[in-house]
Amino acid sequence: MGSISLSFPQVPHRRAAHSAVLLGVLAMVPLITACSKKAPPAASPPQVGVVTLHTQPILRTTTLPGRTESVMVSDVRPQVGGVILQRLFTEGGDVKEGQQLYQIDPSIYQADYDSALATLAHDQAALATANAKAERYRPLAAAQAVSAQDYSDAAAAAQEAAADVASANAAVEQARINLRYTKVLSPISGTIGASTVTPGALVTAEQATALATVTELDPIYVDVNEPTTVWLRLKQEIAAGQLESQRDGSAAVTLTLEDGSTYSLPGKLQFSEVQVDQSTGTVLVRALFPNPDHLLLPGMYVHAELQEGMNPNGILVPQQAVSRNTRGDATVYVVGKDNKAELKVIQIGDNVGDQWVVTGGLQAGERVIVDGLQSVEPDAPVTPVEESAAFSSNSKS
Repeated sequence: MGSISLSFPQVPHRRAAHSAVLLGVLAMVPLITACSKKAPPAASPPQVGVVTLHTQPILRTTTLPGRTESVMVSDVRPQVGGVILQRLFTEGGDVKEGQQLYQIDPSIYQADYDSALATLAHDQAALATANAKAERYRPLAAAQAVSAQDYSDAAAAAQEAAADVASANAAVEQARINLRYTKVLSPISGTIGASTVTPGALVTAEQATALATVTELDPIYVDVNEPTTVWLRLKQEIAAGQLESQRDGSAAVTLTLEDGSTYSLPGKLQFSEVQVDQSTGTVLVRALFPNPDHLLLPGMYVHAELQEGMNPNGILVPQQAVSRNTRGDATVYVVGKDNKAELKVIQIGDNVGDQWVVTGGLQAGERVIVDGLQSVEPDAPVTPVEESAAFSSNSKS
């Protein structure tokens, strides 16, 4: 019989081939997926808002603490002694120069005045008699009807009587002055304070305690102490032509009161002291303010803003563009060459509204970044856009 050959399928080998094909397909999936995605575009520089600096006239001011001072103050004291009969003013009210404030009992001084007048009349009568006698003796002495000694005695008596009259006139004037002093008058116009005496009180001439005090409140002084460093800087800047001086007595001064409110009426600079206070290193500067409503009282603490002068080529930088480094220096970002952000250390002075006065580190024409600072890095490119209301709103939203 012939042999029969049977062929069985190689199942294990087919499974292996199928697995290899499957693995190959799976390996190609990431490559196909990667090829189907496009590469991301390069990030564009961040958009920032900039302000181009320019020169402009800037009024330079200095704010210093100060105190109000009265222009005139007068203590009212009696110039004769006696009992107070009347007080003729309202405490805290306004009085005029020469207005009667008190009445001292005048009876004694009236009697002295009347006595002085009587003495004067007696002496005037005696003078008339002496003059008449001397006139009678003159021709008689020439005719030798009376002795020369009698005539000399008569002439001397007339001269003595004239001296008595002069003395009596002086006594009358003194008595009249004392009588006038029983009316205590206000030496100046102003506001009078509390009275230290009442009717019935005994006062003495030139006593230490004042009867009352009159203070002139309108106008009123404001005294501030300016540091010599500020004073020297101001003088140097004026000499260098950086500031146009306004220290001609017409420079305006404004006040901020203790409660933070602004005094509505401006004052004028009066003068600067010619000596430096060695204990404080300051120079006294005095301004004069109108005070019609008596809002300012002597001794009040205020802040005075003095106008130092005009800088015709000043530069201002927005406060939102300025920050501080770890050393406390003021810094800003400017758009430099190739539109790259540059960090600059600058010097700033006083503020004018919401801007700082630049005293160093920046020049006119430079572009300072004011918006989008959170996305700015030193020496990194930026896309500058001149600051506008629309851009400012978008960048802050």
